[in-house]
Amino acid sequence: MAVRRLSVALALLCGLAAGVAASSAEDRAIVLATTTATQESGLLDYLLPIFREKTGIDVTVIARRADEVLDGARRGEVDVVLMHARPQEEKFVADGFAVKRFDVMYNDYVLIGPKSDPAGVKGKDIATALKAIEAKGAPFVTRGDRSGTHAAELALWIVAGIDIASVKGAWYREVKQGMTSALDAARTANAYVLSDRGSWIAFRERGDLDVLVEGDKRLLNQYGAMLVNPAKFPNVNKELGQDFIDWLTSPEGQAAIAGYKVDGQQLFFPNADKSGG
Repeated sequence: MAVRRLSVALALLCGLAAGVAASSAEDRAIVLATTTATQESGLLDYLLPIFREKTGIDVTVIARRADEVLDGARRGEVDVVLMHARPQEEKFVADGFAVKRFDVMYNDYVLIGPKSDPAGVKGKDIATALKAIEAKGAPFVTRGDRSGTHAAELALWIVAGIDIASVKGAWYREVKQGMTSALDAARTANAYVLSDRGSWIAFRERGDLDVLVEGDKRLLNQYGAMLVNPAKFPNVNKELGQDFIDWLTSPEGQAAIAGYKVDGQQLFFPNADKSGG
């Protein structure tokens, strides 16, 4: 009888230990909110298994347009944000919804258009190119979805001295979808479109499209990571979330970012600012 009691006690203890271990494994997970362009580039499919192997931390990804990323983070629905809309990110920190913002990597925007280039923009700076497109009334596809890329495009029209809301006509076509859909719409319509370079490289059905404007410093596309403020949202997994940011900005994480390539082309360039911004 004593032996049976001991066996039952040991079984219960083992079951409890297994339950604690399972619970701990389940707890080693975070939720990352990011933009659709980041997800569609394939970068996270490459990075997250490396991070998981290193740390044992699982990352659930929620990919949305930029304004939706921040709206969800303002409700405390995620642990970490990774996106490319710096003015909105800095306001998010200033409003107390994030602890710090860290530079992680960059790529750039490129103006894509038909190889026939009806507006004659190839090789010009971005402001001159947009002026030529508007003056010609050449077909232009905009995401029109309040994403980071859409915000960057609207800012570039302002740089070009064009009030796009007032002058847009049938030539200015809104798709209200992600970058892949916008590129596909531009291919179908033989139109111009602003794209981040990573999405363009990953886009397979290019048709008659090509990069026509690139290299303008105003086309820089900086990515930043932020831990949602645990002082506002106690449910935020602050330790594991910060572990993810620390890994992204570490030499190992930065090397992994640099190592992601499509057809031999590097999509993102690491430039971590460890001080936070």
